[in-house]
Amino acid sequence: MSAPVTETVEQVKVPHTPLEDVLGLVTGVLVSSLGIFLIKSVGAVTGGTAGLSLLLSYWWGLPFGVLFVAVNLPFFGLAVWKKGIPFTAKSLACVVAVSLLSSLHAEALDLGHVDTMYGVVLGNLLAGVGLLVLFRHGASLGGFNIFALLMQEKLGLRAGYVQMGLDVLVVVCSALVVPLSTMLLSAVGAVVLNIVLAFNHRPGRYLA
Repeated sequence: MSAPVTETVEQVKVPHTPLEDVLGLVTGVLVSSLGIFLIKSVGAVTGGTAGLSLLLSYWWGLPFGVLFVAVNLPFFGLAVWKKGIPFTAKSLACVVAVSLLSSLHAEALDLGHVDTMYGVVLGNLLAGVGLLVLFRHGASLGGFNIFALLMQEKLGLRAGYVQMGLDVLVVVCSALVVPLSTMLLSAVGAVVLNIVLAFNHRPGRYLA
């Protein structure tokens, strides 16, 4: 009696086309920026350089978009060194786009009253999904995202967990400028964002 034949299906990595990359980056930027807008609309913060920029905007009264670009600039030297020019260029374009859209959303959307819990949870969920799309098209929103991706690639640590640790620092510091209740909700939101990344962005899971 012959031995059973075991069939294996070889997984082949098929890269995104340039058009798919453009559409993916546009989608990621729109979804992420809308999430950040919701978080800002309830006076909360989140993790990463977006959260740090929100924190500084509350503290200094400067526009979020300006601070978001400024805070991310030092990280792009690291990105060029470790990730290459294509990744850096796409990430820089995404950061600038999110900065511009932060003002556009404020002009286009009149939200009125937004429940704080709703704004924090949905905003971070959208931001996480948007980041996931950007990661899968070879880009990020700079800063902590770049560092987290490097840790995943070099040390095998999940990007979501690395960023979660960094985000804790930002959220804790927000206690200096927001009420304690808002800080605690911001912590919940940051966990939501990073769970999206940790559960969906794993080495070897996504091949395109």
